[in-house]
Amino acid sequence: MTSTTTGGWRVLLSQLARFGAVGAVGFLVDVGVFNLLRATVLSPEEVHTGPLIAKAISTVLAIFVNWMGNRYWTFADRRSSSTVREGVEFFVVSIIGMVIGIACLWLSHYVLGYTSVLADNISSNVIGLALGAAFRFVAYRLWVFAPHRTATAAGALLPAAPDDGLVGER
Repeated sequence: MTSTTTGGWRVLLSQLARFGAVGAVGFLVDVGVFNLLRATVLSPEEVHTGPLIAKAISTVLAIFVNWMGNRYWTFADRRSSSTVREGVEFFVVSIIGMVIGIACLWLSHYVLGYTSVLADNISSNVIGLALGAAFRFVAYRLWVFAPHRTATAAGALLPAAPDDGLVGER
């Protein structure tokens, strides 16, 4: 293995670790807010679609936390100067990830009939989260925080380096 390949793998693993740490904080926000809402004002006994609404609210809050962490830490070397474009793309990808989690919750709660708090948490915060996180990492890395956008957004006159998916040493 060449030093370029080794360096690329190190960068990828570092990004995965930071993505995981940021995701863990977002997960705590998501799970905490979801369970607080589900147990109080959005309980299924009070609001029929309460678990879905609670999950949407908790996920939107977690998306904001994750955007800040990923923008300023995980992909800090790849962020562009176009905060609005980057934010819109981040939120689009995150909303798709949220839909994946909500679809898992909907399937479990309303189709399969698993309506306990434990079942709702497993379907949305374990299965849905894992599937959504895998989708989000790939989409953030290859689209939102793509390496070629850093040079373009900064107004560089030189063309960006070829995007081989590796960052760092070449």
